[in-house]
Amino acid sequence: MTQRTVPSTITFNKPFHLSGFEEPLQAGTYKVETLEELIEGLSFPAWRRIETLLFLLQPPGQPKLTQVAVVDPIELEEARSRDQEAA
Repeated sequence: MTQRTVPSTITFNKPFHLSGFEEPLQAGTYKVETLEELIEGLSFPAWRRIETLLFLLQPPGQPKLTQVAVVDPIELEEARSRDQEAA
């Protein structure tokens, strides 16, 4: 099965909440990677999302460690929409 990674970014103007995190995540621009797999057997290329990764920002003064979380892409988009409405 063929897979691909689609990179993108998402920006939040205010701290936001996602399930699985006790504290709100800080405002800023986050790197997002979506892993997709090719749906085979069709007469046209179609991709199915397997997982969405959010690369977490480190608070100022913390070591520069890369932390990645698997997130629900729908919940992430809903959080972004709420952030844009509040701006």
